[in-house]
Amino acid sequence: MNHHRIAATPPMGWNSWDCYGAAVREEEIRANADYMARYLKPYGWEYVVVDIQWSEPGAVSSAYRPFVPLETDAYSRLIPAVNRFPSSAGGKGFKPLADYVHGLGLKFGIHIMRGIPRQAVHANTPILGSDEGARDIAHPNSICPWNTDMYGLDPSKAGAQAYYDSLFRLYAEWEVDFVKVDDIAASRLYGIHAEEIAMIRRAIDRCGREMVLSLSPGPAPLEYADHFAENANMWRMTDDFWDIWPLLYNMFERCEQWAPYVKEGCWPDCDMLPLGHLGIRSVDGGGADRWTRFTKDEQLTMMSLWAIFRSPLMMGGEMRDNDEWTLGLLTNEEVLYVHRHGRGANQVSRDQDRVVWSATDAQGNAYAALFNATDEPALVSTSFAQLGIDGPRRVRNLWARQDEGVAEESIAYTVPAHGVKLVQLASL
Repeated sequence: MNHHRIAATPPMGWNSWDCYGAAVREEEIRANADYMARYLKPYGWEYVVVDIQWSEPGAVSSAYRPFVPLETDAYSRLIPAVNRFPSSAGGKGFKPLADYVHGLGLKFGIHIMRGIPRQAVHANTPILGSDEGARDIAHPNSICPWNTDMYGLDPSKAGAQAYYDSLFRLYAEWEVDFVKVDDIAASRLYGIHAEEIAMIRRAIDRCGREMVLSLSPGPAPLEYADHFAENANMWRMTDDFWDIWPLLYNMFERCEQWAPYVKEGCWPDCDMLPLGHLGIRSVDGGGADRWTRFTKDEQLTMMSLWAIFRSPLMMGGEMRDNDEWTLGLLTNEEVLYVHRHGRGANQVSRDQDRVVWSATDAQGNAYAALFNATDEPALVSTSFAQLGIDGPRRVRNLWARQDEGVAEESIAYTVPAHGVKLVQLASL
């Protein structure tokens, strides 16, 4: 499908949610874009994404404020709040901020909620390209249980598609490269919103600009895998992921289920990387202003699983505060090579929470991730027969970036609690 080629490898970027919640400001977006361009762009990081509530002037944290006024244009479409995004004044929208990000050689993304603003429906404001008004196309029983901003759309109304078309034409005018659509892949009230997903796909295809389509939240229903692949580039396999070990522990099972569906342009999404400085204006995930609660071993486990599985990588922390360790997690080119070029990733074995994943590359190298998901150090091993390869193989520790000799027919390591050993097994 045509849209798959625009995300031929899993997208890599930064999203404002984990550190700024619903309250990020333009100067923080620009500053993180500057950081990415300077330190991360050479490693493939490229998307800078403004998360939810950018149209709300009074947003203060990740705690949503119900039924508050939002900034809209004359055609029922949300626009940036000028007090938080000053460059949007005068009807410019996100175009000036997108221009700034593009000027750094990066790409610009935004978050939206499915549907149409409730305030537009109550006022019955016009829909560009349709004789129907906002009230005519809304589905007032189709609501989001955790955010009061929007009503879903009634797909039987012609104006519903016209509304989404007008929305994405506006985003094309702003030169948006990435759109994360929320309350659509899995809704706590209604399950998947398959028809709205298809409408959004059509709107993107008609807008004249290529955009990566990311669907949220999860867990996305596995039985709709084909529908996600037909319409989107990435979709959340999980509800919001935070720096809490049980959430990371549960990701092994989700990755095992979704691994067969990973393919070029179609990326089941493990969610953001809660690394570094989090919670500056976010109270989600049971924490406030903090550094990640993951231990260093847990951080390595997360990065290794996301990399070998080939999840999109979206950094969540305030990047300007990255220490050497955090920056090192994001710039290990050998690990990122597996993320970009690995294929056929699968869970080879799981025995008493000793978990082994493997992948290969086009050059015939194999990769093995030996995870210890127990609470004590443990011996984790795998045979070349299990990995589907022949020996002997030259072993390279990817996180340490060092060779570890030659293995004949198996490998075994004592791995720290909640830790990982990620190795390349190269042909001699």
